Amino acid sequence: MTRATFPRRLLSRAPAAVALSLAGALALGTAPASAAAARPAADPLARYHHQHLHWKSCRLGPDDATGKELDQAGAQCADVTVPLDYARPDGRTITVAISRIRGTDTAHRVGALLLNSGGPGGQTLGDPPWVRAAMKDVAARYDVVGVDPRFVGRSTTLDCHWPTGSMIRGAGTGRAAFDRVVALSADLAHRCRTHAGDLLPYATTRNTARDMDVIRAALGERRISYLGYSYGTYLGQVYATMFPRRTDRVVLDGVADPARYGPRLLRGTEEANRHALRDWADWTAAHHATYGLGRTGSAVLATVEAVRSASARTPLRVGGYRVDDHVLPVVVFNGLSQDNPTAYGDFARGVRDLRSAAEGRRVTPSPWLASALEFTLTGHESAYGSAQTSILCGDVAAPRDPETYWRDLRRAGSRDALFAPVTYNINACAFWEPPRERPTTVRDDLPALLVNATGDPRTVYPMAEAVRRNWPSSRLVTLRGADQHAVYGVFGSQCVDGAVNGYLATGHLPPGDLTCSTG
Repeated sequence: MTRATFPRRLLSRAPAAVALSLAGALALGTAPASAAAARPAADPLARYHHQHLHWKSCRLGPDDATGKELDQAGAQCADVTVPLDYARPDGRTITVAISRIRGTDTAHRVGALLLNSGGPGGQTLGDPPWVRAAMKDVAARYDVVGVDPRFVGRSTTLDCHWPTGSMIRGAGTGRAAFDRVVALSADLAHRCRTHAGDLLPYATTRNTARDMDVIRAALGERRISYLGYSYGTYLGQVYATMFPRRTDRVVLDGVADPARYGPRLLRGTEEANRHALRDWADWTAAHHATYGLGRTGSAVLATVEAVRSASARTPLRVGGYRVDDHVLPVVVFNGLSQDNPTAYGDFARGVRDLRSAAEGRRVTPSPWLASALEFTLTGHESAYGSAQTSILCGDVAAPRDPETYWRDLRRAGSRDALFAPVTYNINACAFWEPPRERPTTVRDDLPALLVNATGDPRTVYPMAEAVRRNWPSSRLVTLRGADQHAVYGVFGSQCVDGAVNGYLATGHLPPGDLTCSTG
């Protein structure tokens, strides 16, 4: 479910006085100066709000597995036209790709449920089939709508032609290694200015929220319901703040605290990741006969540390890849977000391959490790990393002086040699142009259903607790005892899924917060 260091269901989804959304201001117009002029101002977005959507098959060709699955589920797809720059709605346009499975219970129809599975940069177009399965009977009352946000997936593409799918790297060992990451970060930013400079100023969460409201209008809906994971929880908060009368039922799973959102969001997740690594190590030790990484959790952790130390001395050769201490911590970080035997086993096989490489043996990486290394060390998913980074950098400014990051790394690295070099490291946002808009000050009265696992290593549980404290009108459903990022419809908790489906069915939040166990 997650492939990048800022996972598709993480980032999510900011600072102090509510700014009137530009799109909202344009749509509402200004108060009439006199009774004679008392008629609505022309809507500059009218041609977008009232556009006719051409619905078609979602399948692009014989090898399009996502399109095939959507077609088989009864979905149709369309392209929604939106302005590149909402300040100039008569200017250049781009397209946002959507999919829709229509509800069948028209007598009890609630409306459209828009989805975002995180990232930023995650494709959501293909999600309606599995979300409808999670919704069970209540799905019949909704049109479930998947959206590839602007510059993502099948929407107008933003691609900086990177040699990697992620701007995230470990800092390595020593100042020279850190300086290499500084140079890489500067190069990635330069590539974006060179190849996508005309799009970068408009890659923001606020513009994605404006696109969502165009989609709402084009679908003919007065209000929309929303299900967002990870970064998608931040997007949902921004949309509900910018368009407060446009939301119906809102579910935010893997809750990002807007006060912590930005290019350095991963800071502070080290302990949750160490906890998740220990739990994985205990599971792997219990399966020593299969993976051979150690008979105790401590022994498995020692194996991971031995691999990390080896990568710092000499890059490990894994198939055609070289895995050094800039890459190894990212691989470990990306192995931790899903708490289930399949994900644990995939990660264990990857660590086993890395240990073999550290011992000097020839290694053909297992499928999970091969995919992780392809993502990090080739340009195969350049567009994903480009869009993700552009949104993060376009939303919130990052410190520009490399010395800020170096000082933070030296302090944090003394306590954590594995995760802190990733979470505190410099990235391309240090070399980005400043954002054009201030971050959104999220409203404090959003009636939403929040969902989070206590051991979530991405959107850590204290984030959900902070958001819940700030929103007295919300409710929090806690999954206790799981190192899981994204719960509803993913982890398999009947308790969590039932609470979400009950809210989607009735529109009524639980009377109080709920706690679900993993048993």
